[in-house]
Amino acid sequence: QVQLVESGGGLVQPGGSLRLSCGASGGIFRRYVMGWYRQAPGKQRELVATINNIGSTNYADSVKGRFTISRDNAKITVYLPMNSLKPEDTAVYYCNFHGLGSGEHWGPGTQVTVSS
Repeated sequence: QVQLVESGGGLVQPGGSLRLSCGASGGIFRRYVMGWYRQAPGKQRELVATINNIGSTNYADSVKGRFTISRDNAKITVYLPMNSLKPEDTAVYYCNFHGLGSGEHWGPGTQVTVSS
């Protein structure tokens, strides 16, 4: 059973930074896509950034240049430093893992609040 452990959410002022982390356990994952989605109140869940096991990345236009996703294949962990945060980045951020043969899984979510 795949388990995802998220960390790094919190409250930050506009222009500040946070770093999200998500680790996957419960199997041997050689091929996967992993990353972050977010959902603000009253809005649909949307892609933030993903990365696969060979390092190919995908970003929402709204975060390009501010967020940079990376991964550690040995730990099956992804990292998302978020810089120049804006109030519109406020949302619950969900880790997503999709592994070959193991299906798609979601983390419980971590709140990111950008406010002065």
